Amino acid sequence: MKKIIAFAGSSSKNSINKQLVTYAGSQFENVVCEILDLNEYEMPIYSADREIESGVPQLAIDFFEKLGSADLILISMAEHNGAYSAAFKNIFDWTSRHNNKLFQQKPMLLMATSPGPRGGLSVLELAKDRFPRHDANVVATFSLPSFRDNFDPAIGITNAALKIELQTIVKGIVF
Repeated sequence: MKKIIAFAGSSSKNSINKQLVTYAGSQFENVVCEILDLNEYEMPIYSADREIESGVPQLAIDFFEKLGSADLILISMAEHNGAYSAAFKNIFDWTSRHNNKLFQQKPMLLMATSPGPRGGLSVLELAKDRFPRHDANVVATFSLPSFRDNFDPAIGITNAALKIELQTIVKGIVF
């Protein structure tokens, strides 16, 4: 059976991006979808000095291996001031020090959402540009604007056009 590794680029316990990525993962048929929690990969803030003193933390290696176990990676990026959350950026920094090809050419559905009408487009564009330099194979992107207006935790995406857009993306991903 195919395996999806999914996570939100957020450490918030009530992350709207975690809700979106969990929902997106549930739209795939005949797969095992494992949802990661970035809180389980919390490490000291990356610095070159810390890396020289202590090496790359085992959690970064574990994160890399977890991504390597996937047939498909789903990420929904949280947008903090137009960029990655500090929690995600730190994991990204440490893991890329273990292996710069951290996404290992795995097919990836890259998403973002936010409470605002842009739906995390700034961070989505940033990640779409950056991740291929770390061996990501971004096969599709999806932005969900105005999360609270277009998503219900009990039923998922409530906006018909956006729901169809994500369903079309999911059906088109071959992995």
